[in-house]
Amino acid sequence: MNYKFLPLIFLVFTASLSSADRPNILLIVSDDQGYNDLGVLGNGIITPALDRLAGEGTRLTNFYVTWPACTPSRASLLTGRYPQRNGIYDMIRNEAPDYGYQYPPSEYEVSFERIGGMDLKEKMIPDLLPPGYVCGFYGKWDLGTLKRFLPTSRGFDDFYGFVNTGIDFYTHERYGVPSMYRNLQQTEEDKGTYCTYLFEREAIRFLKEHSGQKPFFLYVPFNAPHNSSALDPKIRTSVQAPEKYKKMYPPVEKETRTIEKYRYAERNKWGKGPVKVTTPEARERDYRASVTCMDASIGKMLDLLDEKGIADNTIVVFFSDNGGSGGADNSPLRGRKGQTWEGGIRVPCLVRWNAGRIPAGTVNSEFLSSLELVPSFAAACGHKLPDDIVFDGYDWWPALRGEAKSPRTEMFWKRRNTWGARVGHWKWTVMGKDGGLFHLEDDPGEKLDLSTTNPEKLAELKQAYQNWLDEMEQAEPRGPFRDF
Repeated sequence: MNYKFLPLIFLVFTASLSSADRPNILLIVSDDQGYNDLGVLGNGIITPALDRLAGEGTRLTNFYVTWPACTPSRASLLTGRYPQRNGIYDMIRNEAPDYGYQYPPSEYEVSFERIGGMDLKEKMIPDLLPPGYVCGFYGKWDLGTLKRFLPTSRGFDDFYGFVNTGIDFYTHERYGVPSMYRNLQQTEEDKGTYCTYLFEREAIRFLKEHSGQKPFFLYVPFNAPHNSSALDPKIRTSVQAPEKYKKMYPPVEKETRTIEKYRYAERNKWGKGPVKVTTPEARERDYRASVTCMDASIGKMLDLLDEKGIADNTIVVFFSDNGGSGGADNSPLRGRKGQTWEGGIRVPCLVRWNAGRIPAGTVNSEFLSSLELVPSFAAACGHKLPDDIVFDGYDWWPALRGEAKSPRTEMFWKRRNTWGARVGHWKWTVMGKDGGLFHLEDDPGEKLDLSTTNPEKLAELKQAYQNWLDEMEQAEPRGPFRDF
């Protein structure tokens, strides 16, 4: 069969879809989950729901996010644009709490974490879908805390979650600052309840209310398995998880250890003497327990889609916002969150669209990214994206169905003084004084630097990276970081 015209046929078909026939979309994002942290990969972590998604859908092994940490990665997946194009190319956070400082309310009110946010000219997924979609958001926002920046001011119909880069899973505070919101109002109504349960509760409520009516876009970005954003080093050096899920893993010999010098000790009040922190063994167990708890919540959502009879017409996508840290397992990749090694930017991704839309139980190694979400969701809904916005992604459905190669041939990353460029199977990475040129198909762990033996290829990737930088610099400027 000649597949040349299948993408066109698909678009013609979806363009004729009525509102009732348009697919629902369930987008689930975890926080700092490692590349190898799926039960189906055999590393011992317990994730039956995610394993089910892998069995009923497609697991992507060459899937990237646009930045190796929270804020810019999330901005890109919602806009379909590089961080350097949409203006969120660094974190919206305060640094002082890293050193044990708790902001008083009057000071926090004028801090960057409070007043920073995504440029209001940017459009997000709810505004890039056809009219008629009802859009819910439950979980981590991280794109501004002022009312004009919050989800219900940016196209979402309903929001419950926290607005910062991280919180304590039980108090819902970020280093002592209450951070949970319902729509436009701060709330402490559920203080004391583990937040994964809260995001599950809200997502289940949304599904029950909207299944079988209008098509929906449901975005559930968990904060599991991110570390707790608490001031106490004993809490901060681990991931909070319910005891029920901790008991699903082997016991550890010691829960805590005492260290003489805590990180940031020169400025941190906790560093003035011996400090009690979580042991690496307990941290790995807690990390895994938080993933398993999140997985149980995901399983309830999948079960409800079945119960409501809408699973076949619901696109489900799951991935991590960036590479794993702490107790995560990023093998066989090198590096972790915050780095432009593969372990910071290549993440686990699962996609399911039943009734033959994409094959079930398959592994797909095509070069794809979170930038593909916006054009792919639009294509599935038969919707044309605005001509006056530059998008950096592609429709991934032909690649996921095995009808064509991925249209993505290159991708670029920049985080402060670290960067990376992938062109085909070649990757050039600069990590401070480290880095090199690597052939990812042969060396996904970036162990063998080929810079000296392939100088022409190195020059090619450096030029491609510079061309990308020039394009980003020439883009219409966006705040909050660009000078214009």
